[in-house]
Amino acid sequence: MIKQENSKSFDWVYSILGLFFGGFTGAVISGSFGWTILSAIIGYLIAVWFLYTLVKGRKY
Repeated sequence: MIKQENSKSFDWVYSILGLFFGGFTGAVISGSFGWTILSAIIGYLIAVWFLYTLVKGRKY
């Protein structure tokens, strides 16, 4: 039997989670729409940084 590898990438999940929870945290802490958007962007950037520095190249 030939062992088939899973070629689907779920890297986008990190970005979506960072975006969502960054915005959620900003909304809970400040309650302002502007800070919510800024927190979502910061959360997204941290998720992308995490993905490309710590997770990239890891064998599952």
